[in-house]
Amino acid sequence: MKTYDVVIIGGGAAGLSAAQYSARANLSTLVLEREAGGGQCNLISELENYPGFPEPIDGSEFAERFEEQAKRFGATIEFGDVEAIVRTDDRYLIRTDEEEIAADAVILATGARHRHIGVPGEEEFSGRGVSYCATCDGPMFGGKRMLVVGGGDAAFDEARFLSNLSDDIVLVHRREGFRAQAALIERARKDPHIEIRTNTVVEEILGAENEMGIEAVSRVRLRRVDTDEVYTEDFGAVFVFVGSIPQTDLVDFVDRDENGYVITDSLMQSSSPGLYAVGDVRTSPFRQLVVAAADGAIAAHAAGEYIAERRSIPDAVTV
Repeated sequence: MKTYDVVIIGGGAAGLSAAQYSARANLSTLVLEREAGGGQCNLISELENYPGFPEPIDGSEFAERFEEQAKRFGATIEFGDVEAIVRTDDRYLIRTDEEEIAADAVILATGARHRHIGVPGEEEFSGRGVSYCATCDGPMFGGKRMLVVGGGDAAFDEARFLSNLSDDIVLVHRREGFRAQAALIERARKDPHIEIRTNTVVEEILGAENEMGIEAVSRVRLRRVDTDEVYTEDFGAVFVFVGSIPQTDLVDFVDRDENGYVITDSLMQSSSPGLYAVGDVRTSPFRQLVVAAADGAIAAHAAGEYIAERRSIPDAVTV
């Protein structure tokens, strides 16, 4: 069985930041990532608000730099599915689809997955006009009329990206106000290619056979919540950004809030000693890339102190 001082589950900004600080502190460090390193960084077309980057940088390039830096300090990055995290008397066991790994401390950086709006047609047309990543799928619908659903930072950021591909973008939000940052809202309002509609929800996503003979998104049925008016308009694609669901299934033994996010203290430690949660998976008042990176650094430092303290006590066990 392989043993590490610190095992980090998830290779997004929070996880890679933790890996960098952990490895730099001379702790043997393993990052386990299910998909591509960098996490949601890869969904950002132009990252413009990370300290130290006066000019926008492509999110994928940013993620690549993060990963390279962690490796340079000595972190190991492997890809695979983590199936379980088991707490024993003196450490944690991480079971993947291929092996079992032991760790003195675990940092959970599994993030959150996209929330669906749950209307007819959403699942049916997923991958055929319904998407949760504008930078991934937007170019396939260049020149077409596109609908963006949501009122947070992601919705406005992705609407702006899509407006570079089409001059007919409609953003709808179920409320009058928005959760997004004021700067993002103002830019969207000034963009002549973006129309913003409040008090509007999607009722159904409809499809038709496209030019390639594939049944794909063609129309959307919308409803105004203030007047109950229902109407249908033509759209070539629907991009959904209505929040996220924290990926905490692996740690059902720790305390979580009413929305499922892991509750931590200021050192990112969960209710289980030696297990830390960072980034979008934990309770936080502000979910931004810079916050996730800071979380990772704090958790790695705290994990190092936790391990050092345990090793200074003979026959120490996890309480």
